[in-house]
Amino acid sequence: MLKSKSFLCVDFGAGTLKAAEFELTENSSLCLKRFGVRPMGLEGSSESMRAGVLQRALNELIAERGFTAKTLIASVPGYQVFSKYVKLPPVDSSKVTQIIQYEAQQNVPFPLDEVVWDYQITGNTPGGDLEVFLVAVKAEIVEGLFKVADAAGMRLQLVDAAPSALCNAFRYNYSDLEGCSMLLDIGAKTSNVVFFEKNKYSSRGINIGANSITQDFMAEVRMPFAKAEAFKIAEGFVSLGGAYEEPENPQQAQISKIARQVMTRLHIQVNQTMQFFRQQGGGAPQRLFLAGGASIMPYTPQFFQEKLNSPVEYFNPFRTVQIDPSVNLEDLAKVAHSLGEVVGLGLRNVAQCPIELNLMPKSILKKQQFNAKKPYFVATVASLALGLVAMGWFYDAKIVAAKQEKITQLQAKLTPLEDIWNKKLDPVLKNIENQKKRGDQYSEWLENRTLWIQILTELRESLIATEGTLETTMREKEIKAGVWIEKMTPDVPGWQDTPTEAAPTEEAAARPTMSAAMMRRYGLVPTTAEPAADAPTKKAASTNEIGTINLTCAAVNLQKFESTANIKLMEELKRQLRLHTNIFSTETDLGTNNPSVEPSAITFEFPIVLKLKRPIKI
Repeated sequence: MLKSKSFLCVDFGAGTLKAAEFELTENSSLCLKRFGVRPMGLEGSSESMRAGVLQRALNELIAERGFTAKTLIASVPGYQVFSKYVKLPPVDSSKVTQIIQYEAQQNVPFPLDEVVWDYQITGNTPGGDLEVFLVAVKAEIVEGLFKVADAAGMRLQLVDAAPSALCNAFRYNYSDLEGCSMLLDIGAKTSNVVFFEKNKYSSRGINIGANSITQDFMAEVRMPFAKAEAFKIAEGFVSLGGAYEEPENPQQAQISKIARQVMTRLHIQVNQTMQFFRQQGGGAPQRLFLAGGASIMPYTPQFFQEKLNSPVEYFNPFRTVQIDPSVNLEDLAKVAHSLGEVVGLGLRNVAQCPIELNLMPKSILKKQQFNAKKPYFVATVASLALGLVAMGWFYDAKIVAAKQEKITQLQAKLTPLEDIWNKKLDPVLKNIENQKKRGDQYSEWLENRTLWIQILTELRESLIATEGTLETTMREKEIKAGVWIEKMTPDVPGWQDTPTEAAPTEEAAARPTMSAAMMRRYGLVPTTAEPAADAPTKKAASTNEIGTINLTCAAVNLQKFESTANIKLMEELKRQLRLHTNIFSTETDLGTNNPSVEPSAITFEFPIVLKLKRPIKI
């Protein structure tokens, strides 16, 4: 628990900056003094522009709302956070930290020296395993927030993850509820699903947010993002479908249909998350709470109530939080549903929270600790200086000369010893450096091996989501979509140049080939094996990285149901792949936009050029 009289809590979201200033009352409870919300547009989620946008938005909000606190508690948005629940076997408490360190190395998709990570033990499974909530964020992201706070004249005291802050706010305000509750926070770029049941909780991030509605709408009507976003807020709503009459304004009708399509995709992911939660022993949600800026789009509650068949209401993060009389309650009511993260941050000062993470880099913590001790250092140096001056009054010139002579003698003895020391130390240091480089290389190879598993997992999720989306959009025709990968080949020159002694069989030709270098790396052939004298010389590859994978996909031919169904399926698969921004680049594209398909064909094939976010070294 932190201690501060007045402090500012800021959620640096993808599209909106939300801030609230709190004070501690005499009985150590939380009291809201001021709040503010500042939209940041599409630039807020652009990595190249984000730092400047955050700085400008925070300064404008401080000037507009009159925030006076000098201590800042911040949260990182869900799309910048890697989080995962892992299970650990029952072990001695002294070994838990060591095992979690190992799990972090295996699960976090970045080198641990490049991230800030923390964990929370959430409980035990019926089988006795430990349940651990693991969270990591790139250190450069947190250091950027520190610079933003420093430029605003504030001290960054703690950094939390937005999903965990939201979880703390819900538990604090709705601890009296029985049964299972589900919270759906719809943000600009991602959405978070959180389950609460008794003293347990579980969360998952979904790469679907309100920006998807705006971007699809602006692409169809050819409108700038800012104008499309303003139209969505003013005129947009979620179409209820069926026999409901469309609005007279064609653009309003258009955005309502797009909103329903996006919400349908979100519902598919929410439904899959619910099924996974129940498979892990959780109960069926008895109620749904909506949160986040996009949740107030008209008819959103009706849409999810119809889909989930359960009561829906908006999350009130101020249900048990005191509000200062100076706060305008009417203005607060308009944005209260989106302030769950800042309330969760504020609770870190007044309560023992279910999830207590601190994603502050060690470099910043050391700097803050040094600054806190700096006054004591200054006082110590000043006292030492005064002592030396005082001592000078008691020592005459002879004593000083004698001391200087002794120092000269000692220096003459010390110099040769230093030379000997340096000569012996340098080889040892160089050996340590060489061993470190070897260790770093081994770590990189291990990361590349686990990256293939992540790539295959993301591919599978994209294929499943594509089938589900297409079946939903063509539900009235009762079709069953199917799409799979026939072949995947890294776009590396010389990858399949391995010579063969005889023509491959039909079964062998269907399997992807692997270069001799890769076979030696992964132990498929002995690394010391010498090539045969008469073996042909293999052409050297022009690169040692895989940045592109050429996919040959196949799918069920749906032209008999709808002439453009195949095109829709291809585009949807491309869109789903681009959503996995932690693995795949947004440059991922179709190899062809119009594959040749015979009307009588049962299936058809099409290529996809899969761009990796981080190349794999081979």
